[in-house]
Amino acid sequence: MSVGAWEAFFLVILREMRLSFRRPEQLLQPLVFFLIVTTLFPLGLNLQLSLLRDMAPGVLWVAALLSSLLSLDSLFKGDADDGTLEQLTLSGQSLTVIVAAKTVAHWLVTGIALVVVSPVVGTALGIPTSAFATMMLSLALGTLTLSWLGAIGAGLTIGVRRGNVLLSLIVLPLAMPLLIFGAGATDRAMSGTSVAGALYFLAALCVFTCTLAPFAATAALRITVE
Repeated sequence: MSVGAWEAFFLVILREMRLSFRRPEQLLQPLVFFLIVTTLFPLGLNLQLSLLRDMAPGVLWVAALLSSLLSLDSLFKGDADDGTLEQLTLSGQSLTVIVAAKTVAHWLVTGIALVVVSPVVGTALGIPTSAFATMMLSLALGTLTLSWLGAIGAGLTIGVRRGNVLLSLIVLPLAMPLLIFGAGATDRAMSGTSVAGALYFLAALCVFTCTLAPFAATAALRITVE
């Protein structure tokens, strides 16, 4: 019995999340890295609280971007190695829908976790609680956008030996606007100025990547599969 596109979308998300929870080491690696970098940073440099607060948005966002990159290499690689990707391609469902579902599942597992623990990190970095809402919203938009960008990079490097290095070289330059405006939004929230411009840019970039990235990643995967 064939299933519709939306049903296939949610089934793939459910499958990916089940697989992620069966491999807790892959699930926890980005989160632990994020916590270690951000909590050890103030201890290692022994900064004054005022200087630490000035540096906190940049430290938070650099750690978040690097943490998200750790899991991007496995987005399609496991399915490609065991033949699942070929079966999904031949399943009769749109490969674009499958790519979109796998990317959303990746964000739900990794990006949301970073957003949830960010208040703990923000406290360690001296970020005031009044800026937490902006910090979490900007991180949610930024990590989702990074997952879409990472899907394109993962599709391009899936058949490359040591593709994780090439993946980082592809994704990091594209993620620079996220770092600039994400850290800017948090910094503006800390200083009490308007954060609307930075958040609007992050939201627009998220919508743009959500619209185009599934098709670009699908094209990259088809080249690899064929």
